[in-house]
Amino acid sequence: MILFDPEQSEAVEGFPGLKAAGDSRSVLPTRPTLMRYLREAQGAVRLKGEVTVLLTTDAGIRRLNRRFRGKNKATDVLSFPAEAGFGIAGDLAISVETAARQAAEQGHALRVELRVLMLHGLLHLAGMDHEVDKGEMAKKEGRLRAKLGLPLGLIERVEGRGQGTENSRQRTAGREQRTGNRDQVERRGFPSGRTDRKARTVARAGAKTRATAEADSPKGNDRKKGKGDSNTNDNDKGKGNSNTDGKGNSKGDSKGNSTGKATAAAKVTAGAKLKRGGR
Repeated sequence: MILFDPEQSEAVEGFPGLKAAGDSRSVLPTRPTLMRYLREAQGAVRLKGEVTVLLTTDAGIRRLNRRFRGKNKATDVLSFPAEAGFGIAGDLAISVETAARQAAEQGHALRVELRVLMLHGLLHLAGMDHEVDKGEMAKKEGRLRAKLGLPLGLIERVEGRGQGTENSRQRTAGREQRTGNRDQVERRGFPSGRTDRKARTVARAGAKTRATAEADSPKGNDRKKGKGDSNTNDNDKGKGNSNTDGKGNSKGDSKGNSTGKATAAAKVTAGAKLKRGGR
C-alpha cells in the first residue's frame, strides 16, 4: 500500500513543490506506478506479507526518527518490522524531499531513487541489518540492485563516502609527513637555515655596510680633513707643485716660490746702494 502522510500538508497535496520545479526527473510517480515498484522489490527480496509505504516530508520523517529511534534529524528511509503471524511484513517511511535531493546528487530521476530506498527498507523488514552484520546485507543489496537494474545502493554510497574520507585523510597525513621530513633534513644540514654560499654572501654584504658606515661617521670625516690640511700647509711652505707650459719650461705656481723671488730682488737692490755709497 502507498500512503501519503496525512499529517503533512505537502504530502497530502502530492508534493506540489516538485511539480513547480518543472523538471521531469523530479516528478513523483503515480500511486499505481509506485505500487508496481514495491511489488517488484518485495518479490526480489522474497518477503511475504503486506507492506505499507508512507511518503512524507523531511519534517515528518524527522518526527518519526526522533520518536522511535531517538535521533532528532531527517533521513531518507525508516523501516518498522511487524510481529510475525498477522500477514503483515511491516511499514516503510520515505522522505520524498530527501529522496529528491539524493536523486539530484546521484544524477538520476526521483522514481529511481524511490526504488532504491524501497529495496533498502525491504531488506531491513526481512531481518537484515548492515550496521551489525559482516557485509551480508550489502552483498545481497548489490545482487538485487543489479537484478532490478538500479544504480548505486545506499550501503555502497555510505561506504564509498567513508572510503573517500579515509583516502583523503591518508593523503593529507602523507603530505604532512613528507613536509615534516623535509623540514628535519633542512634543519639538520643547515641549523641557521642558510647554505654556505648564502652565508658568505651575507658576510660580504655586512662588511661592505660597516665600511660605508665608518666612512660616513664624524670620526672618519675628521681624519680626512686633517690629511688635507697638512698637504695645504706643505704647499704654503714652498712645496707646491710645478706645472709645465707648452714650451717645456717649468714655472712655480705656489705662494712659497713667489715669496722667494721677492726676497732675492731686495738683496740685489741693497747691495747696489752700498756700492754707490762707497764711491
